[in-house]
Amino acid sequence: MAGFPDSEAQRRDSTTPKSSLPNQEEPSAPLTGTVLAVQANYYRVQLDVPVVGTPPQPHPLASEETLLCTRRARLKKIGQQVMVGDRVRVEEPDWAGKRGAISEVLPRESELSRPPIANVNQILLIFALAEPDLEPYQLSRFLVKAESTGIAFHLCLSKQDLVSAEEQTEWRDRLRQWGYEPLFMSIHSSQGFDDLRSLLNDRMTVISGPSGVGKSSLINALIPALDLRVGAVSGKLGRGRHTTRHVELFELPTGGLLADTPGFNQPTLTCTPEELASYFPETRHRLETEVCQFSDCLHIDEPNCVVRGDWERYEHYLEFLQEAIDRQMALHEQATPDDSIKVKANRQGQQRYEPRLEAKKYRRVSRKTQQQQLRQLYQDGE
Repeated sequence: MAGFPDSEAQRRDSTTPKSSLPNQEEPSAPLTGTVLAVQANYYRVQLDVPVVGTPPQPHPLASEETLLCTRRARLKKIGQQVMVGDRVRVEEPDWAGKRGAISEVLPRESELSRPPIANVNQILLIFALAEPDLEPYQLSRFLVKAESTGIAFHLCLSKQDLVSAEEQTEWRDRLRQWGYEPLFMSIHSSQGFDDLRSLLNDRMTVISGPSGVGKSSLINALIPALDLRVGAVSGKLGRGRHTTRHVELFELPTGGLLADTPGFNQPTLTCTPEELASYFPETRHRLETEVCQFSDCLHIDEPNCVVRGDWERYEHYLEFLQEAIDRQMALHEQATPDDSIKVKANRQGQQRYEPRLEAKKYRRVSRKTQQQQLRQLYQDGE
């Protein structure tokens, strides 16, 4: 019986899991979160809140923390970029210093290059009805760019209080002919805010549009605690001034994330000439009921084209099409720099083809080789 306590202790040690023993640290499970901002080589990551009924996070503060993280060297070696909106895994959290390291970027559901952001559910395209005045060509360009992303988007017209009801009706009817149903809104009178909040709830939304249309002011109205810097419209140019310098995600009080982005007045169109027509609702509607004679029709001057006509944005389409053709030709010339012929233009602008001359390669003799040659000459002279 004297040996019973020892055998009991041995039996208890063999059957008790090590993780339940006192003073035994459990292995830290990887944390997941969303990248809210990227500045230099640092990433601000908001950790996920655990869902009710799931095991708790490894640390009691994990459901409330925002960590300043670096990127693992392994991700840098494989060329893995970390973007705002990325879902990431974080290792080795330093809770006291609020630091961590991103070890993995989870697969993206969507990706935008400008602004650089990942996993966006929708785009909120904002234009002002006045100050600055709404330009149809600029609006058309932004709409085509938004269509080309393949991400759902909504068109919001701000500063509703600065124009009359008749002007609003004219713009609504005009945009309906384009194929869009705009949402009118005013920050000062709070008109349209209820409809806007219902669009933003529980979704990741990126706000885009020209400078000065009120993007930062809208975010301040939706999230008053932020107090983002806003700028006045230039009186000389009639355009807005840039106030947002980088992409950043903000959490909405009602749920969801909102991304503020730098404003730009001319988005770059990167689609091919063949794709462009599909980004105009007017052409899509025409091609749903009728078919052009040629399958590769660019809708310029081809016979029996059902798209070519007197619809308002046809001139915009032709300008964007020429831009797409020029871009495609420039890319083709860059991709074939070693062709045996080249195009050369004279002073009158006339082009002609010439054979491309082979480049001569010169190799400078090293100083060591020169010294050896001098030494050999000296020895031969003796």
